[in-house]
Parts: sequence; structure tokens; C-alpha cells
Amino acid sequence: MTHDLHGRTRRLELSDQALRDFEAVVLDSSPEGVVLDRSAFYPGGGGQPADHGVLIWQGVETRIAGVRKGDDLYLIPAEGDPVPPPGTVVRAAVADARRSALMRTHSGLHVLCGVVFRDYGCPVTGGNMDELSARMDFNLPEVPPGFKEAVEDACNAEIAADRRIDVRVLPRAEAFALPDIIRTATNLVPESVQDVRIVDIVGLDTQADGGTHVASTKQIGRIRVAKVESKGKGFRRLRIQISD
Repeated sequence: MTHDLHGRTRRLELSDQALRDFEAVVLDSSPEGVVLDRSAFYPGGGGQPADHGVLIWQGVETRIAGVRKGDDLYLIPAEGDPVPPPGTVVRAAVADARRSALMRTHSGLHVLCGVVFRDYGCPVTGGNMDELSARMDFNLPEVPPGFKEAVEDACNAEIAADRRIDVRVLPRAEAFALPDIIRTATNLVPESVQDVRIVDIVGLDTQADGGTHVASTKQIGRIRVAKVESKGKGFRRLRIQISD
């Protein structure tokens, strides 16, 4: 399986993160899920939620309420909506406001991760995000004085620097030869994955990552570190909010 194929579905969003509208052919369908030959719907993973959107076919609209990964990539129709039969050509649209907000948020988390790793040497232990709000957990034994303000200021300085965010795919051995490529406390990339997708905030942060991102840090907006919480020994949770 290549990096941009999930089951029978070619994943368009991995190579074109700006793509929102596309045409596809239905390979399989039921009320539990629609399988397309190609799709730009992000299926969720790495803390980033799945996309929403619509399929238009023969004058009918099917709302997509989520995506499920299995042997194929299943677009989950909204309850009660009709589903297009196999062989149907559909026009698909990813909900732009939601995806764009999640891309800004995801890139913001990478900036946060890069800053905390660079300035404090702390690996990530977990994270999650919604539209324009997120949390990231770090292995940080002590919280230094002024930590919250210092991290926020450093993140926004990196955003103002308008750093380019590049995405590339490398063979596993080459990817893991990069220094600090895994910023989490444990390596979450399965042994079966031979092509590793790399997201590089040039000059700040390089990580193995499967999610969608904006093209440069300036597109993120502004990061506010809303709260720093202690969740146990060495376990600090930073909550952030993204604004224009």
C-alpha cells in the first residue's frame, strides 16, 4: 500500500491540502458508509478530527458526518440521508470552514510542540484538537516562572516569522535518520509503515505526521496559551486557542 492509498481509495488531501472539491466514483455504499475511488476527506488521526462535507449526485445531496478507517475508507452519511449506489459519479465537497480551522489548529500545535521542545527539551505525551482550540500534554517535571507567557510569546514570534510549512514523504529509514523526528514520548509510527509523511515547519519543527496543515505559520493566526494544568508528576497540559 502506498502512502496515499487507503484500501481502494486514493487520498487526495495528503498531496493537496487546499483541495476542497473533487469528482469521484462510488465503489461501494450502504447507510454505514460510502467508499469512493478518490477522496479529499481527512479521516481523522493524530488528534485531528475527521472532515465533514457533502456528496452531490443526480440532483441529490448526501451529507457526510464523518469518516471511518477500516479495510477501506468509509464516508459516513448523516442519519437518514440517501446514499449513491455503486458506479455513481459524485461531486464531493469538504466543509471548508471546519477543515481550514482544523488545519490552522494542527499547525498551531506543531508550533507549540516545536517551541516547547526547543526551549525546554520536553517531549509530547498526548494531544487533541477541535476547531481553533486544542490541548497538548508534555513531560515537563517543573513549570518555570513565567512559562505560560514565555511560551505564548515564543509561539507568536514563530507565527510572525511566516515560516514555510513543507510536507514530503520519505522512506522509513531515511525519515528516522532525521534528528528528533518523533516528538512524542513513544514512537507511534507502526513498523508496517514504510513511507513516512514528514511535516516540516522550516527552521523550527520537523515531525512524522499524517494530518493536514496550512502552508505557512502566518496563516495560523494568533496563539493564546489559555491554561497550563498539572495532571500528575511531570505531566503538564497546555490548552491553546487560535484567533485571527
